[in-house]
Amino acid sequence: MNANDLQSKLIEAARKEPLFDQVPYAFEKRIMARLAGMVPLNYWALWGRPLWRAALSCVALTLLCGLWSMMTPAPKSDNPDNFAQAFDRAVYASSDQHSVEDIW
Repeated sequence: MNANDLQSKLIEAARKEPLFDQVPYAFEKRIMARLAGMVPLNYWALWGRPLWRAALSCVALTLLCGLWSMMTPAPKSDNPDNFAQAFDRAVYASSDQHSVEDIW
């Protein structure tokens, strides 16, 4: 059967049925009682469980990274100022390449 024919037959059958103006007995009271019995949605509870799971996994990951860093041997350097000098060179590397006049 064609869908358009079926739709037209169903609409025709629905138009032949009489409309009722009456509401079932105590309809409003049943609906209001059902609404009063509903528990409001707790947004803190919805976010609480995933956040605690995420926090626990982050703590576990932090502990694993800490243990891994404790287990690996530290690099040995002869000169303690080596890091400070390398850091200064890295920070000031871009300022050595261009003068102020070239930028403006």
